[in-house]
Amino acid sequence: MPLEPEEAFHRAFRYEEFDVTEISMSSHMMTVARGDNAYIGIPAFISRVFRQSGIYIRTDRGIVKPENLRGRRIGVPEYQITANVWIRGILQDDYGVKPSEITWLRGGVEEPGRGERAPIALGEDIDLQQIPDDKTLSEMLEAGEIDGYIGARAPSCFLRGTPNVGRLFGDYRMVEEEYFKRTRIFPIMHMVGIRQSLVERNPWLPVSVMKAFICAKDIAVKELNEICHLAVTLPWMVHSFNEARSIMGADYWPYGLDANKHVIETFARYHFDQGLSKRKVDPVELFSPSALDLSKI
Repeated sequence: MPLEPEEAFHRAFRYEEFDVTEISMSSHMMTVARGDNAYIGIPAFISRVFRQSGIYIRTDRGIVKPENLRGRRIGVPEYQITANVWIRGILQDDYGVKPSEITWLRGGVEEPGRGERAPIALGEDIDLQQIPDDKTLSEMLEAGEIDGYIGARAPSCFLRGTPNVGRLFGDYRMVEEEYFKRTRIFPIMHMVGIRQSLVERNPWLPVSVMKAFICAKDIAVKELNEICHLAVTLPWMVHSFNEARSIMGADYWPYGLDANKHVIETFARYHFDQGLSKRKVDPVELFSPSALDLSKI
């Protein structure tokens, strides 16, 4: 079933509808920390994005650097989404801006009435407010009712070129490249989850699903380097592929825990510090043990 991530996660974490599904790393980590996770992960990281590009601001408010976000009203579709955990962590680690120094306004980006997909309990130092049910964050950003917005999706007001709405980092590509060179972190957003009850009845399932995703990735990566016929509608796709490899390494999108442990440990620290995990989660807890120990020939 091809679904937008918001719908897939809403249905997975609220109603546990799926047997095998794409899952949010943040929501999965939160439920693992509570001990009520319906899914167990495999380390096939099917979504990764640098998130310095996901900070949108009113350009008429004197916000010219991250430190200017202190004391501002910033919209979030959900406080718990993985993209926003990364953004808040980067703001604190790299620029000294703490989540408690910002007022957070939660609601739908384009549709009114959105809330958290799974229950959260934040510390008293976090000011998180629900916006009115008849408003959206994109409308509020366009009208100047909020000072900025962070999230995985660009708000429609930005995409339309609304005056006084822009990115905090105009040259986000350079900022994100510098971030990777300094930290070696390519932020993980989503992984694959399998229903716990299915794994208990079918212990072969995690490794088989993991192997399938490894094969799929190999096919996809091979296609990206095929200049005879372009796999996606980008004219210099092969150049971009080889440029990414020159900056980030031959396997710039690694699967498995070992190659990603430092990334997940950083995220786990952010998640706990931001009050989303009741305890700091060890990365190994997120995954089926068998999917971390594939056989070798």
